[in-house]
Order: sequence, then C-alpha cells, then structure tokens
Amino acid sequence: MSKEVIFMIEEAPEGGYTAHALGYSIFTEADTWEDLKEAVQEAILCHFDDDEMPSFLRLHVVREEIVPV
Repeated sequence: MSKEVIFMIEEAPEGGYTAHALGYSIFTEADTWEDLKEAVQEAILCHFDDDEMPSFLRLHVVREEIVPV
C-alpha cells in the first residue's frame, strides 16, 4: 500500500517558501523551489524510520492574493 505525505507550501512574506506536513510535526523552509523540494525530502528522511517511509510526497501550493475591485 502506498503511503503519501502532503505538504502545504506557502510563499514566505520575506521571500522563499515554507512547507508544513499535514498530520505530522514536520516543517521546513527554503529560498528557492528546488531547495524546498530537497529540504522536504531531507525532513522526511529525518522524521520516518525505513519501515514507515512514505512512497511519495505531495506538495500542495497555496497562494493568497488580494485583488481590489
């Protein structure tokens, strides 16, 4: 059975990105999208034992924008 971990990704106000896992106490951040993907993978490796390791990660990007009318 495949196991996945979903990360909520947001653009940080000071630049870069933040990521937190839904349902797990995992948080990381990075300056670029490529660095964030690596940081998320490293965080997963630190959090899970080999027998609990998820099969894949889902990065869900949330972007908030205020548009005047």
